[in-house]
Amino acid sequence: MNLSNLTETELKEALMLKEKLDGFETQDKCQNNFLSYVEHMWPEFICGRHHKIFADKLDKVASGKIKRLIVNMPPRHTKSEFASTFFPSFIMGKKPKMKIMQTTHTGELAVRFGRKVRNLMDQKEYKDVFPEVKLQADNKSAGRWETNKGGEYFAAGVGGAVTGRGADLLIIDDPHSEQDALSPNALESAWEWYTSGPRQRLQPGGAIVLVMTRWSSIDLSLLFLALNGMLSGCKILQLKKEPLLKESGGSVGNIKPYLLLSILCSHMILRFLKTKLLTFQLYLLGVYLNLQKILQIV
Repeated sequence: MNLSNLTETELKEALMLKEKLDGFETQDKCQNNFLSYVEHMWPEFICGRHHKIFADKLDKVASGKIKRLIVNMPPRHTKSEFASTFFPSFIMGKKPKMKIMQTTHTGELAVRFGRKVRNLMDQKEYKDVFPEVKLQADNKSAGRWETNKGGEYFAAGVGGAVTGRGADLLIIDDPHSEQDALSPNALESAWEWYTSGPRQRLQPGGAIVLVMTRWSSIDLSLLFLALNGMLSGCKILQLKKEPLLKESGGSVGNIKPYLLLSILCSHMILRFLKTKLLTFQLYLLGVYLNLQKILQIV
């Protein structure tokens, strides 16, 4: 296009129109693709193969195609930045009436995630992508805030009270610390808290995203699979030598269904007898899984 014949005023108008057009294109791209949104909000981000796979699954959670997602990665692989910082702000922009519950192993860390999401939504770059979504001016607490469209964000640590809170999206980010992995009681307590607390607050049709580093073979990922994977189907994303994506059916890997079912039965018995029977079952399952690894069955 030849711009030499345009007057100075016409040239300025043309440049303004081009900037607006570029803005609309960026807005459309970022609103419909999580990875594009991350790259827009985080210019220094360096994308790896696992980021593309992870982002694709989060897009499917946002669209409702995936209702249960487990992501297992080592530390420092951007799992918390994706799942607990950028994804809540992304899905809140797409669905500003959504109720999000963010949990992790400590309340302080959960509130820190809430602060990051809140600050992200206050940035100009975010408003360029989602201009209609704003934080309520009178409700900007780091761990509890609302949007102008009625959306809610609530952060809690494992063991924290969640009574009176609903969730369309439940994000569980590293529910166990490295120290918890050495304590069967701590692992059991996290499971008890999940089943009696956050799981009961999930709205009909709600989604759950569990991201964690696996410090133990008998952690919440395994129990989550017992409750969801074997019974209703669950997408699993693992950064290991095994296939990156698995879909559970009658069994999970080489773990027999009756072993997973035994955990559920133990949990029900524990409810009635109030003993440490579940802890004993977890030990047995851990031994079985470790033997599989040694014998290279898994």
